[in-house]
Amino acid sequence: MDIEGLKARLAEANQEHLLKYWDQLSDEEKQQLYAELSHLDFKEINGFFKAAMEDLNSASEKLDDLLEPLPKEVWGGVVETSEADLLQYDIDGLTEIGESRVAVILLAGGQGTRLGVPYPKGMYNVGLPSGKTLYQIQAERLLKLQRLGEKVTGNSCKIPWYIMTSEHTKNATLDFFKKNNYFGLEEEDVVLFEQNLLPCIGFDGKIILEKPHKVALAPDGNGGLYRALNHSGVLKDMEKRGIKYIHVYCVDNILVKMADPIFIGFCLSKGATCGAKVVEKTFPTEPVGVVCKVEGKYQVVEYSEITQKTAEKRDSNGRLVFNAGNICNHFFTLDLLKFVSEPAQEKQMKHHVAKKKIPHVSDKDSKVTIKPDTPNGIKMEKFVFDVFHFATDRSFAVWEVIREDEFAPLKNADTADKDTPTTCRRALLNLHHRYLLAAGAQFVDKDGKVLPPSSEKEDIGGGDCKREDQDVVVECEISPLVSYAGEGLKKLVEDRTFSTPVYLDQDYTMEEPEIVEGEW
Repeated sequence: MDIEGLKARLAEANQEHLLKYWDQLSDEEKQQLYAELSHLDFKEINGFFKAAMEDLNSASEKLDDLLEPLPKEVWGGVVETSEADLLQYDIDGLTEIGESRVAVILLAGGQGTRLGVPYPKGMYNVGLPSGKTLYQIQAERLLKLQRLGEKVTGNSCKIPWYIMTSEHTKNATLDFFKKNNYFGLEEEDVVLFEQNLLPCIGFDGKIILEKPHKVALAPDGNGGLYRALNHSGVLKDMEKRGIKYIHVYCVDNILVKMADPIFIGFCLSKGATCGAKVVEKTFPTEPVGVVCKVEGKYQVVEYSEITQKTAEKRDSNGRLVFNAGNICNHFFTLDLLKFVSEPAQEKQMKHHVAKKKIPHVSDKDSKVTIKPDTPNGIKMEKFVFDVFHFATDRSFAVWEVIREDEFAPLKNADTADKDTPTTCRRALLNLHHRYLLAAGAQFVDKDGKVLPPSSEKEDIGGGDCKREDQDVVVECEISPLVSYAGEGLKKLVEDRTFSTPVYLDQDYTMEEPEIVEGEW
C-alpha cells in the first residue's frame, strides 16, 4: 500500500479526514479502506459536487418561459392510432425480435428501502395467486415474446436481457436467478452488470465516512447506465450479437411490456434513435415528470419545476398542454447508446442532487454509526432520460399508452396510499380480467350473477391515484407464457363462463395452457 501517496492525493483534494481513523483500524480494515479510496477520482468527485450544488442553488428558478410542448411530428398513441397501423407496428417490431436484433436493459440497481424489504425489488412477490415475483413475470414475458417473434419470422430467436445492478443488489439478484434456473431463459442470455457508486458528500463538500474503514457510497442513479455500459463490455456484447434496438425500463413496473413490439414498430416508423413511452397525466399537479422541450431540446422536467399556472394550461381539445407523464420506459438504437456512452458525451450529463439522511461515523465514538434525523448531505445521481437532449425532432419519438394497461409501479409498502403491493396486484388482475372479457369470456359471482368489467366498479389508477374501492377485484391471472398482451386468448375462453378465481397457467415446460377455475 502506498499510504503516503494516498495521503498526498487526499490532501490535494481537501479530503484528508478520510484517514482520520487509520491508526485504529485492523490490517483487514486498512486494506478495505485503502482499496476503496484508491479507486476514487477525488478531483472528478469534487467537480461533480461543485457543479451539482450550483445547479441545486438555481433549481428554484421556474422553467415556464422556456417550456415547449411536444411537436406533433414526434407524437403517437395507442388510442389515436388505427387498428391497421397498430397491427403493422406489431408485425414490424416482432420481425426485429424474430431476427434477434432486439435487446432489453433492466434498471435494477435500487434497493427496496421504501418498500421495506432487505432484498432487490425484482425478487418481490406482490401477492398474486401464482406467487410470482417481478423477475419471474418479466422473464416469462421475454420467453413468450421470443416465441411470438419466431412465429413471424420462422427463425429461432433470442432477446438478451441485460440487468444493471449495483453493489447492493448484484449478488442477491444473481443468486436468485441461479436458484430459479433463470426462469426458463438461457443463462448466457441473462447478463448482469454493475453501475458505478459515488460517495455521499456533506454540505461542506467533505466525503462522508459511514464507518471508520468505509466510505458512504450510493448508486449513481439510473443514468449511470451509460458509464456502466461503456465500462462493462455490454455494448461490445450487443454488437457481437447483432443487436440494433434496445428497450430500457425500470424493474418496479408490474405491467411493463418488455421489448413491446408495437412501441418498437412505432419508433421504427418515425426513424427514431430515441423514444419515450408516456402516460397522460391524470391532473395538472400530479407529481410526475413531464416529457417536453426546453429551449428546443427534449428533456423530462420535474413537476416541482413547473408553476401551477403552466401545469394547468390546456389545448383546444381540453387536454393538458404538458401532459406526457414519464414512466421510465425507453427505446434506443445501439448506435445512439454507443454515442452517449462515450466519455465526451456522458460527462455532459449533469448530476441531480438529493438531500439525504446519510448514516455516518460518530465523532465521539468511532465504533458508533449515527443515523441522522435530518438531511446531512447529498447523493448525486444521473437520470436515464438525460440523454434526450441529444435527440432531434427527426430522431425522437413519444408513444402514449393507457396507464391502466401499462403502468403500475411498486415503490411503497402497503401502509402507503399508492404504488403499493396491493395496487400493483389489483392492476395486474384487472388487466387480465379485461383481456379475458375482450376475448369473449364472462364471469359470474358465487350467486351466478354476471360481474361487470372492473373499470365500472373501481378506479385503481396505475401509479398515482388512490384506491376508490378497496374491496372489489375479479381474481383472474394469466401466465405471461399463455399471452404476452391479450393475444391468443379467444380460442381458450370465448363464450365460456367462469367463476373466480381463474388462472390460465403455463410454465416453460408445458406445451399447452391449463385453465384452473375456482381454486388455486
